[in-house]
Amino acid sequence: MSSDLKKRLLDAQDKDADIALLRTAISKQSVTGNERNFVEFLSSAMAELNLAPCVADFSAERPNVWSSKAAKSAGPNILFVGHTDTVHVRGWSENWKGTEREDPFAAPIIDGEIWGRGACDLKAGICAALGAKRLLDDAGVELIGDVSFAFIGDEESGEEGTGVSAGAKDLVTRIKSGEIPKPDFVVYVEPTKLDVYTAQIGFFIADIKVTGKSAYFGTPREGVDALKATHKILSAVWQHGEDLEQGESHEFLGTSDILVTGINGGGYIAVPGECTLSLIRKLRPGENLDAAVASFEQAIGDVAVGEGITTTISYPAGRDHTHGGSPVEISPDHPAARDLADCIKEVFGVRGVIGGAPYWSENPFFVNEIGCPAIYCAPGDISVAHTFEERINVEEYLAAIRAFALFITRYCGIKKTKGGNE
Repeated sequence: MSSDLKKRLLDAQDKDADIALLRTAISKQSVTGNERNFVEFLSSAMAELNLAPCVADFSAERPNVWSSKAAKSAGPNILFVGHTDTVHVRGWSENWKGTEREDPFAAPIIDGEIWGRGACDLKAGICAALGAKRLLDDAGVELIGDVSFAFIGDEESGEEGTGVSAGAKDLVTRIKSGEIPKPDFVVYVEPTKLDVYTAQIGFFIADIKVTGKSAYFGTPREGVDALKATHKILSAVWQHGEDLEQGESHEFLGTSDILVTGINGGGYIAVPGECTLSLIRKLRPGENLDAAVASFEQAIGDVAVGEGITTTISYPAGRDHTHGGSPVEISPDHPAARDLADCIKEVFGVRGVIGGAPYWSENPFFVNEIGCPAIYCAPGDISVAHTFEERINVEEYLAAIRAFALFITRYCGIKKTKGGNE
C-alpha cells in the first residue's frame, strides 16, 4: 500500500502549480512588520483548499492566519506552523544590479533554484505544507485525523519594535483558551534541508553599558576610563566562554558558548567616558535560561564595578522568556519524528536525518507552554537565509510536498482514497 500511495502522490502532483504557489508567495513582500501582504495571499490560498482560514491581528495591522477546520474527527491533529515575516532586503538590489536576481521579490528560476527573499526562510516550507494538503486532495485521500495550519508573524528580528514572537504568543494564547484546537504534533517549517530537528539551541542577548568619566587627554587622571573597565569585562566574558566550552556537550548541538558581537567606545581626543558592548550566549538543550543569565552576571560581576565606574546590563531579545529564548528538545526517538524522517528518505532518497537546529525559533512555545511535541523540518539551507544568496532548490521543494503528504497519511491515518477504502 505504501508504494502504491507514493506512486499515486507522484502522479497526482501538479508541479507547475506548486512552483507557481511558491513564486507568488515570494512576490508578496513581508518584511517583519508588514506581514499582512503575505497573510492575505495565504488566506486566499487556504480558502481554495477549503481550510476556512481565520485572520486576526496579533498587533495593530499585523495578522496571523490559521485554518479553522481542524480537530473535527476522533483522529490525531497535526499542525504545520511557519512564520510569515522575512528579514529586510537592504542592499539586495545593489548587490545583484543588472542581473535577473536584482528584484528580491521576482522569484526567478536559475539553474533549478528559485531566488528571492523568503525563498528559503521560510516560504518554501509554508508552501510545501499547503502543497501537501492540495496533493492529498488531488489524490483523493481522505484522512481519519486532521491536518491544520497556522502562519504567524514577528519571528524575525532586526526591525525596530519587532521580533519578540508576538504572533506565536497570540497563537498559543488562542490554543490555551480553546479557540484553536490543541494539536497532537507540530511541524515548524524552518529550513533544515529536509532533515528532522528534534532539538534546538536557546539564547540570550546582553547589551552592557559601561560608564566612567571623560576628561581631556592631557589631564587623564581627571577622568575614569570606561574602555579600560570594558577590557576587564571582555576578558571575563571570554574566560566564561572557555569554561562553557569545557562543559557538557549535546549530541546534536555541542557545547554552550558566548560570543561578543559588538563594541563601541571613545571617539574623541579624551578619556573614554562611555563604552557599550553586545554579546549573545548560546544555551544547549537542558540548560535553564535563568541559571545561564545568573552565571553570566556572576562571571563579570567582580570586574564590572570599580571606583567611578557604573555598569548596566539589558536583555533586549525576550521571546518565550523575558531574557531570551529557551532551548528545547523532544526525544530523537519520538515516533512521529522517526516517521517523518522515513517518509523523506522514501520520497527523496536522501536527508531525513534526525538532528538539532543551530538556531532559535518558536518551538518552545509549543513544547513548553502547551505540552505538544514539535520538530523543525522543511526544504532549504539555513546558511543562505538572511543573505543575498537566498534561494531554494526546486526538486527539494517538490519532494518536500510529497514527503509531507506521505507523512500526514501515516500520522493521521487514511479513511479512504479514490478507488476504495484503505
